[in-house]
This record gives sequence, C-alpha cells and structure tokens, in this order.
Amino acid sequence: MPRLFIAIHFSASIIEKIQNICFGIPGARWVPQNQMHCTLRFLGECTDSVYYEVVDALQEVQTSAFSLALHNVGYFPPRGNPRILWVGMKQCPGLTDLKSSIDARLKHTGVDDEERKFHPHITVARLKDGTPHTAIVPFITQNSLFQTEPYEIAEFHLYSSILSQHGATHTLEETFPLQ
Repeated sequence: MPRLFIAIHFSASIIEKIQNICFGIPGARWVPQNQMHCTLRFLGECTDSVYYEVVDALQEVQTSAFSLALHNVGYFPPRGNPRILWVGMKQCPGLTDLKSSIDARLKHTGVDDEERKFHPHITVARLKDGTPHTAIVPFITQNSLFQTEPYEIAEFHLYSSILSQHGATHTLEETFPLQ
C-alpha cells in the first residue's frame, strides 16, 4: 500500500532561494531540492480502491489559481527540542480555499479526517534528536526576514512516498489543474 500525500510545489527559482539559506546547522539533514513542497494533506497508507476514490474526489476540486509568497522561517515543535526547520507562507485566501475544498472532497472517501491544524510550510531540514534551541537561533535570526515574490499556483499534485533508511522517495502520481 502506498503512502499518499497532496501537495503544491514551486518553481526552480523559488526553490533556489530556499536552498540559499539551507546551511549552518550541525547535524541538520537538509531536504533535497526535488523534495521541497507544501503538503496540503497527508493521507497515509491507502489501498488501491481508496487511491482511485481519492483521485476521483480530487478531480472535483474547483478552486481558482492564486499567487502565494513565502515568508519567514521557523521550527516544529514550538515547545521542546526542534525537529523540523521550515519556510512559511504569507496568509493566502487562495491557499485556504484550496485546502478547504480538498478536505471537503475527501470526506466521502476512505481517508481519515485530518487531526492536525493546517500550518502551510515547506520543510527544509530535519534535525537530530536533542538538537538544542541554541543551535538554530543563528539560522532563525539570519533568515527572519526571508521572503519571496508571489508565485502563481495553478495546480496541485498527488504523490506517493516510499520510506527507506536513506529517507523518503516521492513519486508524482497525478496533477490537478486549478481554474
């Protein structure tokens, strides 16, 4: 059973700007360029029948294309030792509408409801257990004003993911255009 997720991705020029800030933290595993994306919904392991239900549901999403700008950096979890570094996004009604429409369409499939609050971001690094806040303070400080120009989001994607000891391998399964 494949692990599935729904995401948007960004132009090479936007990803290059992100890559330019990805350094300076000992023990960080920086995310490769080709895997940088904003996850809209993680679906987990799905049977073939659920996969086809998901594809059919996502074909019914009818929202307009929108512009999205990246803004700020941060980490998860907000309390305790950091585990994930991320680049955030400016508030965007188009992104909110897309997420809401996807969630509404998936209610009628074999996919469980989302439990976590949606926090749009691009994961840029995974940190070793026990990485102290002091190790990431310079990164956060140096990049606190990070932002990009708005980028047109005209489609979203369904990906499968296979985990291995070397990390995840993502495969593009389907693309869904926005209006």
